[in-house]
Amino acid sequence: MSVLPIQPIPFFADKDRAFWRLQFVGWGGAFILRSMSFLANDLPLSSLVQVLIATITGFSISLVLSVIYRALIKRRTLVTWGLTVLVLPLAVGLHAFIDAWVISLWRIDNTTSFAQLFVGVFYLDATLLGAWTALYFMVNFYLQVEEQNDQLIRLENQATSAQLAMLRYQLNPHFLFNTLNSISTLVLLKQTEPANAMLSRLSSFLRYTLVNKPSARVTVAQEVETLQLYLDIERMRFEERLRTTFNIDPATESGLLPSLLLQPLVENAIKYAVSQQEAGAEITVATQLVGPMLRITVSDTGPGLQSPTTDNRLSGMTYDGGEPVSTGVGLSNIRDRLSQAYGENHRFETVEPPEGGFAVVIELPFDRWETTEDMPDAARQPAFMAR
Repeated sequence: MSVLPIQPIPFFADKDRAFWRLQFVGWGGAFILRSMSFLANDLPLSSLVQVLIATITGFSISLVLSVIYRALIKRRTLVTWGLTVLVLPLAVGLHAFIDAWVISLWRIDNTTSFAQLFVGVFYLDATLLGAWTALYFMVNFYLQVEEQNDQLIRLENQATSAQLAMLRYQLNPHFLFNTLNSISTLVLLKQTEPANAMLSRLSSFLRYTLVNKPSARVTVAQEVETLQLYLDIERMRFEERLRTTFNIDPATESGLLPSLLLQPLVENAIKYAVSQQEAGAEITVATQLVGPMLRITVSDTGPGLQSPTTDNRLSGMTYDGGEPVSTGVGLSNIRDRLSQAYGENHRFETVEPPEGGFAVVIELPFDRWETTEDMPDAARQPAFMAR
């Protein structure tokens, strides 16, 4: 007899449902304990109404506290605990005031003053709401730690499985072969100065790709500088057929993005726009701020979507004798990389501008290093310093 593959659902899989379960169980337990205490002291059953009102009051105040704590827990530690110390006594005081007022209404002939009733219930309410507050923060901090650990494990697994794929399109074998072939040709023609210049640029570019980890982030300025190193190498091959324009908004230069994110896009443009036309093409790289997002556009004046190789360009595949051969520079690799880094909080779109050609638009959250101490060593120096 086969066993059904039933997998237990984690208690905190649905945080809202778990919160309401804990609320009802916790305050229900408090009601039962206080009721048993009343009954043990031979108080009439009608006095349980006071316990019920006090429990409902505590339940309601804890809901308000949960909203406040949810906002505070995302702030800095000093702000979180400082405001909590201020908010909790106010909540306890409100709870004790309502409890004392209900008791004073219930016990008409009681000679105990309101102040004495207030002090008497204050310590009990402080214990309940204090314990509730401690439990709330303990659970939420535990969930944050668990979430960070899970995210770290996912990122490590993704980095391990994606590292080779990322290196394949960062150090494209076709680009490397063509560059070395060009250097060899220049050497055979005894053009040592151009060959040395190309070799030096290739060395700087390769060193930069090896210094930066696949998951590293660099500034827009550093990414553009590295991109210019790559273009200088390609320009020695295509000469005037390769024309480039950089429209970099100064406000975006300090923004962060994954290392070598743009090089495959430019390589894609060279392959399908510059090399496909006798007159070559112009490649434009532009950045701008759009609200809280950093928008990056890489466009070219090639044949665009009207080219018979459009499908190949979108999938990153070339064909040799009718058989598909992966180049490792497919746009799908860029999509995967952005998804790993930003989840759903990004945009990746291929468009055909009205004036023709082909363009890739990327939008990702604008972020920068808070201080230089937060920067990795490789990101503190420009690309040409990686020699």
